[in-house]
Amino acid sequence: LMVWLRRTTHYLFIVVVAVNSTLLTINAGDYIFYTDWAWTSFVVFSISQSTMLVVGAIYYMLFTGVPGTATYYATIMTIYTWVAKGAWFALGYPYDFIVTPVWIPSAMLLDLTYWATRRSRHAAIIIGGTLVGLSLPTFNMINLLLVRDPLEMAFKYPRPTLPPYMTPIEPQVGKFYNSPVALGSGAGAVLSVPIAALGAKLNTWTYRWMAA
Repeated sequence: LMVWLRRTTHYLFIVVVAVNSTLLTINAGDYIFYTDWAWTSFVVFSISQSTMLVVGAIYYMLFTGVPGTATYYATIMTIYTWVAKGAWFALGYPYDFIVTPVWIPSAMLLDLTYWATRRSRHAAIIIGGTLVGLSLPTFNMINLLLVRDPLEMAFKYPRPTLPPYMTPIEPQVGKFYNSPVALGSGAGAVLSVPIAALGAKLNTWTYRWMAA
C-alpha cells in the first residue's frame, strides 16, 4: 500500500507540473511576443519556462534514476501544449503560427549531464540546471524565427479573446533590451539552479512524507 501511495504521489506531482507548464506557456505565450512588449515578454517567458521545465524534469529524473527521463518529461509537456494550442487552430490561426516552446533539447542536456556524471544529483542540479537555463532561450528564439511572417500574422489574426487595449501595436524593437536571448539565458541560468535544487528536494520530502 505504501509503495502504491508513494508512486501515486510522485506521478500526481509530475502531472500537476506538466499541466501548469502548459497553462504557463499559454498565459506567458508567444503571441504577446509580437506586440510592444516584445523583448520583455520573451525574457519573462524564457525564465518562466526554464524554471518550470527544470523543476519537473529533475524531480522525475531523480525519481526514476534513469537518464532520459527528463527528455520524456519534456515530451509530455510538448504534447500537452500542442493539444491545448490546437484550439487556436480552430479559431482560424494558420497552423505554423502555433508555436510550442522547445523544451526537449534543453531536457536532453539535463539527461546528458546526469548520465555523464554517473548519476550525480549535485552535478545534475548545478551543471544541468545551468545548461537548461542557458539553452532554452536560444533554442526557443530559433524556434520563433521559423514562424512565417510573425508580425504580419499578429496583425492579421488578433486573438478574439483579447480586450481592445491589448490589440497588437507596432513593436518597439530594442526599446527594453537589446539582447533578450542573452538576458533570458543569463537570468535563466542563475534561477534554474536553485529551482533544480528545489525539485531534487521535493523528491526527498515526498519520500520522507510517505514513509512517515
